[in-house]
Amino acid sequence: MQALLGLSRLIDLITERIGKAVSWLILFAVLVSAGNAIVRKVFNVSSNAWLEAQWYLFGGAFMLAAAYTLCENEHIRIDVVYGKFSRRTQHWIDLFGHCVFLMPFVLLMIYYFIPYVSRSYRSGEVSSSAGGLILWPAKAILLAGFLLLAAQGISEIIKKIAILRGDLDDPTTYVPNLQALEGEGSGEARS
Repeated sequence: MQALLGLSRLIDLITERIGKAVSWLILFAVLVSAGNAIVRKVFNVSSNAWLEAQWYLFGGAFMLAAAYTLCENEHIRIDVVYGKFSRRTQHWIDLFGHCVFLMPFVLLMIYYFIPYVSRSYRSGEVSSSAGGLILWPAKAILLAGFLLLAAQGISEIIKKIAILRGDLDDPTTYVPNLQALEGEGSGEARS
């Protein structure tokens, strides 16, 4: 299990570095967007390449930071239901969700994206917009995002199993559900 936890730590480190690095893509997307707007209004000139560069940058930030979001436990879940369970049950729910929903979906996307990106690259596919950009880099960003998400999914599964086995302390601070907090505030005994 220690070797798997070492792999998990390595994946987490890579995910964190990539996640923090791609945050700069949002700034670049905003600057390109502002530059486009200014040039269009002042000089009455527009470029499809710059418009497409905006969505390349935003898409890159979104896809390449998805794994970091999972690593930081900031992904979407139904906390109204999830928060009512014990922390151990929450770990079981997370493990089930990662194995049954996340990993099959991510692996299916990788399976379909590999030939999709490959065909686009080999054909030199370009945007159908006049003056648009080549498309394979945008498609490759999608594939890279799903590859990172698959790796992070593996890391999360390793950590959940280690926590459930008692080989790893729970790194997440548990916030008890609202009803339990209300019960404490009124002097009622906790169950």
